[in-house]
Parts: sequence; structure tokens; C-alpha cells
Amino acid sequence: MNRKSILALLSALMLSAVAVADEGMWMPVLIQNKIVDMSKAGGKLSAADIYDVNKASIKDAIVHFGGGCTGEIISSKGLLLTNHHCGFSQIQSHSSVENDYLKDGFVARTMGEELPNKGLNVKFLVRMEDVTEGVLNGYKEGMSEKERSSIIEINSRKIIADATKGSNLNATVESFYYGNQYFLFIYKIYRDVRLVMAPPSSIGKFGGDTDNWIWPRHTGDFSIFRVYAGKDNEPADYSPSNVPFTPKKYLKVSLKGYKEGDFTMVYGYPGRTQQYLYSDAVKFIVDKSNPLKIGLRTLRLNIQNDEMSKSQAVRIKYASKNANVANAWKKWQGEALGLKASQAIEKKIEFEKEFDKWSANRPEYNGLTNQFRKLYSEIEPYSILNDYINESVNVNELPKLAGTLSAQLSKMKNEERQSVEKYIISQLRDFYKDYYLPIDKSSFVAIMGEYDRNIDNMYKPEYFKSIIGKFGSVEKYADYLYSNSLLTDSLKAYASVKNGSFADDLTNDPATIFYNEMNRDFNSRFKPALNDMNEKLSLLYRRYLKARMEFEKERNFYPDANSTLRVAYGKIAGYSPKDAILYRYYSTIDGIMEKDNPEIYDYDIPQKLRDIYKNKDYGIWGVKGTVPVCFIATNHTSGGNSGSPVLDEKGNLIGINFDRVWEGTMSDVLFNPKICRNIILDIRYVMFVTDKVMEAKNLINEIEFAK
Repeated sequence: MNRKSILALLSALMLSAVAVADEGMWMPVLIQNKIVDMSKAGGKLSAADIYDVNKASIKDAIVHFGGGCTGEIISSKGLLLTNHHCGFSQIQSHSSVENDYLKDGFVARTMGEELPNKGLNVKFLVRMEDVTEGVLNGYKEGMSEKERSSIIEINSRKIIADATKGSNLNATVESFYYGNQYFLFIYKIYRDVRLVMAPPSSIGKFGGDTDNWIWPRHTGDFSIFRVYAGKDNEPADYSPSNVPFTPKKYLKVSLKGYKEGDFTMVYGYPGRTQQYLYSDAVKFIVDKSNPLKIGLRTLRLNIQNDEMSKSQAVRIKYASKNANVANAWKKWQGEALGLKASQAIEKKIEFEKEFDKWSANRPEYNGLTNQFRKLYSEIEPYSILNDYINESVNVNELPKLAGTLSAQLSKMKNEERQSVEKYIISQLRDFYKDYYLPIDKSSFVAIMGEYDRNIDNMYKPEYFKSIIGKFGSVEKYADYLYSNSLLTDSLKAYASVKNGSFADDLTNDPATIFYNEMNRDFNSRFKPALNDMNEKLSLLYRRYLKARMEFEKERNFYPDANSTLRVAYGKIAGYSPKDAILYRYYSTIDGIMEKDNPEIYDYDIPQKLRDIYKNKDYGIWGVKGTVPVCFIATNHTSGGNSGSPVLDEKGNLIGINFDRVWEGTMSDVLFNPKICRNIILDIRYVMFVTDKVMEAKNLINEIEFAK
């Protein structure tokens, strides 16, 4: 099938196929193809309301927040809503024992009190367009994959250069359907983003890791920032003279509420999904990869939690790190459970049997599944080793700092000493601010012990075998490394910088040697083969997707998420994860009070919230004697959708997406409409906390409410 035929097939499938209820993450530029279905589901928006390049549309109110989350503009002065966990590292960076914004919350009463955040930016999508023909220009059937990749790289660079020439715009070209289609994305990036408000963590992170991924939820997972610009409203580095950004579009807040069955739309940047995986890949995730990673992270979390419980200072230092480790740890557990409960592997095997029958008489597709089976068998030991490198070797804080600093300094050999020293000191300050050696050392012993026990000797570096043989155990080697590394002592490290010997000292540091030797061995002996097999898999999946689009002509094929802007729509609905269990679709402040426990940090709510509840002082945010907190819907979401606006049928803001139900986290691999639910923070609870708990009436007055 030639390229034009493939594009025609993709377009036809998008127009004619019937989707599984509520499944899909749709390209905004192609949303016209889904408007009829959205209207049938209750939506009242036009395609131009959702995405338009000639006039303001909802896309102009959506940002990619910090590269990993989504946010939405909610005022004419650049006020931005996202999740508390998305802004957590910024909140933590401003916190100290004296000003514990994690514990007590933070609110700027005036714009002058809003806090700048080094390195934080937000991206607005200007436009997207299909550039498949341009990207593949010059490619001919029969060329090698290396030749194809070279052509794609050259063409993509030219397309990006032409699209951004003479402007302050940024652009990327992204692959879809494993390289069957390519889109250009043009962004405007704003670099001055300031913290405006954060509720106490006992609200913003209520329930902590115990409640994470679990329904019912009662978490006020939101924080408020503001985007600033130069006086011309264009992007600018932080400056006290910058002014609040004036958006093309901002969202109005709806207080009308909702009921089960109501239309919902999520607009955001989902991170990564793998909907079209072969059965062996899913089996590896369920049986090997997830259990391995869960086990390693459990060891780290137990050590962190134990030390954090002993000291407020350590709790502040490790709050963000701990949350990052725990998030995927719990998600992987739910993902495996959901895939097993949904019989995902068995269903894929059955499908592959039917696909084999269909492809038997089609030479271009015959034998695809056998090739998958062979490749996945070959790649498994390399993938396990890669998991251990990522989850044990490269997560030890001191060695990671040593290795990355060493690599960066080697690139800066010809730069002026003053700029090099400035860079080193900046990196060291950031590191020591949030570092606690007993946690790092104990974690090293635990996870490198697992590496030593579970990795076959043939896959271990000679360096590692020699050093463990010399010291007798991982624990004794850790004693040596953490006692002799220059970076263990901040005063010695800073002194080394001042006397000009830091680069040389670091080269011979045991932490640097460990990090570099472990990675050098993996990168030289195993990574090339792993990359080669992954490249072959990508090529197989490209053919496989092309074949499936011919085989499953009635299926609605949407591209896997890849951190580009998408639309998902569905309806508000409860669910039943197991026999005799039926969850309703919303939670209230009453559930917060039922969980409230002053003796448990994650459930110890502010006294002020207790007093408000006791007096039923809910103001206009109350509904029938309570305050709505969270609700669930059938929108297809993923990581990266955190902070995404959840909109009603008219495009008004009714909530902020922040999670998925535990049983449905397998939606990254298989969407099951019976149990896949996204968890949403009710916008009325956001307003209630802002007004009644934080008393930030200046922010309430800035927001426009839908009539």
C-alpha cells in the first residue's frame, strides 16, 4: 500500500468507524470528524469552539504545564489552574521549616506576593497540521530503516525551521501510528510562571499515597499559578517588570453542577499509551516488568517513609521525591490487576488468532505475529536489565549527581572558570537543599542488593563483580562509597570548587566511578542490541497497525498518546469494580470528615476546615447541606492529563482531572468502559477552599462564572 493510500485509509477510518463507548484520545485538528458523536453524547460545542487557528477557541486556554501536566487559564489576567501534585515541586521549593507551605498552604494576597519559579514554563499550542507527505518526501519502498530515519530527520528539521522562521515560536514534528502519520505542532512558550495559591497538603494531598488511585477520593488536588509576559504580551524571562499575561481565551467556571449521565470533555496532554500492543508485550508488563519495578520502589518508599516520619525537615526535603516514586509504584499495581481482571492477554491472543487467519493469504502481512513472538522472546532479558538500570543503578542520588556533573563538566572544558564554578555551585545548592544521606545510602544498599541477587553474572559489569568481591557485600561497599565521596560533605565540595580542583576530584570520586562504570557497561554491551530490537519492533508495529486498519474496518483508530494535545469525551458515571460493589459517581465533604484523623499526617485536615464543617459555613459553594468534592466519568485519560480541564456540554469548567480509579489504570494498554474512570476535582470545592479556607477573595473576584 502506498503512502497516499495509507493517508486515505486513515482519514476514512476516522470518519466512518464506530468507537467503543467513551474510548479515545482525539486530535483537536480532526475533531470535526467526532462532532456528530459528541453531539449524540450531549455535547453542544462546534469543532471551531474546540479548535480553531483563525479565532480564539478552547485550545487557547489550555497549556502544557511544566512539560508533564496540563493547566487551564481561568481569568483575563493569566490565572492558571492545575493540580496540587503538578505544582508540588514548586510549592516544596519555596517551603522551609519556618515557612512550611506544604503543611500550611500559601496564598498571595496581591500580585506582588506571587512567587517566581525557576525553570517552570507553560506551552500554548498555536496550531497543528498533518505533514506526513513532507516528512516522508524522498522515501521509497525498499529503503532501509536507517535511510528512512535519516530522511525523516532532515525533512522534519526543514519543516520546523520553515514554520518558526522569524518568530519566537517553537515546533516539533511527532510520529503517530508508529510512523504511519506525522504532525507538526507549533507552540508559544511562556517562561515566567508564578505561584499564586496552594492549599495545605492536608487538603491538596488529602489521603496521600493510601488514597492515591482509589475511589472514592476526597482530595483537593489543585494549585493556582499565574502566567506573566513582557509588556508586549510575548514570552519573556522572569523580571519584576513583567505583567500578567492576557490570553486569547480563558475558561468560565460553572457552578450549576451535574448529574449521572451528563456529558464531559477533557482537553489536555496525555503522556503515553500503548493501545495496540502485542499479547507478549502485555504479558511481560503484567508478569515481569511491573512486579520488578514495584518491588524496587517498595524498598525505597519504606526507607523514605520511615525517615520522613521522624523529622519535619526530612519530610519537607523528600515530599516531592516520595510522591514521584509512589505515584507510578501504585499505578503499576492497579494496572496489572486491571489487565488480569479484564483478561487483556487472553483477549489479545484470541484477536491475534483471527488476525493470523486473515493475514495468511496477504504476503505483506503474513507471519507478523510470529515475528513479534520471536522478537519479544529475544528482548526480554535486555528489558529486565534495562528496568534494573533505571530503577536501581540510576536512582541513587549521590552517584547520579556525581555522574551527571562529571559528564556536564567534560562538555564545559573550554568555558570560562567563573561560569563553570557558577554552574557547579548552582547544582550543588539544589542538590543539598533536598538531600538526606541516610535515606540515599539505605536505598543504595537495598536496591543494589536486589540487583546483585537477581541479575545473572553474565549481565553484570566486571567492575561491579570486582568491587563487590573486594568488599564482600553491597552494604560494605556502600560504607566505602558514602564515606569517601567528596559529595558526601557539602563543605568539602564547595571548598573543592573554590580551589579549582573540583573537576579532577570528581573524576576520581567513587560515586562517579560507580555511576559511569555501571552505565558504560550497559551502554556498550547491551544498549545497542536493545535499541536494535526496539527499532525492529517499531517497524513491525508500523506494518501491524497498517494491517489492522484494513482488518478492523469498523474500528475507530485513534493514535496513542504522546504528550500532544488531545480531546476525550464521555459521561459522568459510577461503576462496579467487583461483585456486590457499586460506587456512586461523586463524593462530598462528609467523606473528608469521616476520614479526618489528627494522628495521621495525610488525614489531619486544617482545624479551620473542621470549624467550617461544624458550622456548615459553606456559603454559595454548598449544595443540599454539603459541599461536592470529587466525581468520576468515563473520559479516556492518562498520565499528563493531570490538571486537565473537565468541561460541560457548553465548554464551561466543572472540574480538574487528577487521577484514575485503581482498577482502570490499565487504560494505557486496554480501555474497558465498564471500569475505566477518570477522577475529577469538583470546581465548586476548588472555589470553596479558595474562598472559605484560604480566604483568597481577591482570586474569587478575578474569576468569571458562567451564567
